[in-house]
Amino acid sequence: MGSLYGLHRPVGSYFRLYERDVCSSLRLTRNLDLKTINGFCTKPQESLKAPPYIYSRRVPLHKPTHWERKILIWSGLFKKEDEIPETLLLEMLDAANNKIWGKISIVMMALTVAGCISMVIEGKKAVKRNENESLTSLKLDKKARLREEGAMKAKRVAEVSILAGF
Repeated sequence: MGSLYGLHRPVGSYFRLYERDVCSSLRLTRNLDLKTINGFCTKPQESLKAPPYIYSRRVPLHKPTHWERKILIWSGLFKKEDEIPETLLLEMLDAANNKIWGKISIVMMALTVAGCISMVIEGKKAVKRNENESLTSLKLDKKARLREEGAMKAKRVAEVSILAGF
């Protein structure tokens, strides 16, 4: 019994190797349109023709929308809208989108640097004018104004209550 169990593993691995070799030999015969059904090779009944919107390598094509055509032109893949074919590879649209996002990120970085430089220039101008425009001074002025308004309201409430006889 023990010897049969020991024989079971090598025989199983042999059949797995044999099965793998058969499948690899079938891959080499793709041009003959052979299919494996339950371990047997058969020719298909009907030859399947690829639809017109698919290349011979079965890569799906995409008909670009108006907005995607604009992106293709802005990205520099095509010069004019007339040069864009009716159907494109999805990879081409992805490449165009990546170029556009790269350009947008560069513009955003440039705008951020320009905004920082303009804020530094405005701050230096405020220091030269010797104005008290710091956030701390603005908050202190606002708190003082609110205290004065609160005191005025309290004074009015007190006067109204005295006049009303409370």
